[in-house]
Amino acid sequence: MARWEPGARERLVVAAVDLFTEQGYDETTVTQIAERAGVTKSTFFRHFPDKRELLVAGQETLSRLLAEGIADAPDGAGPLEAVALGLERASGAMGPQNRDLGPRLKAAVAASAELQERDALKSVGMAAAMTDALVQRGVPTTTAHLASEMGVLAFKQGYARWSESARGDADGLAPHALAVLQELRAASATLG
Repeated sequence: MARWEPGARERLVVAAVDLFTEQGYDETTVTQIAERAGVTKSTFFRHFPDKRELLVAGQETLSRLLAEGIADAPDGAGPLEAVALGLERASGAMGPQNRDLGPRLKAAVAASAELQERDALKSVGMAAAMTDALVQRGVPTTTAHLASEMGVLAFKQGYARWSESARGDADGLAPHALAVLQELRAASATLG
């Protein structure tokens, strides 16, 4: 096995998602994931404490990028404008590999209550990062929470649309997430 080959973390994530989809989360072992990724079991544990953490790989980076985009919004930008800038910043970190994993990841999560729980925790972390960034901009807490939840929903639905769209779509994730955010904004206006 190529223990020091670059990209081990990414290969572990892909291997895990593939195995979770093929045989189920509960039936997949850390040893199987490491073997599929072409690394040792100890390399797995250098990157992840357990197989549950594979689902939230990159969440810290994603949350940081969302918060940075919001923090860098121009003065006078409204909460949803700032969230849109956060979505754009975070979307820039999502490449073709993230897109290709989308449908398989969705299937793996749908088939496992434990993965659904981890996915929900990922959403909570994203919302908290955006809420904190908005509050630091002076947005009232309730408004910041609402805008952040809309941002999480826009990101998740935008990611689903992007990963399911035609492969010739070279625009990336951002246009999909921003379109969903605009739809949510319009829908919230109809709530009365």
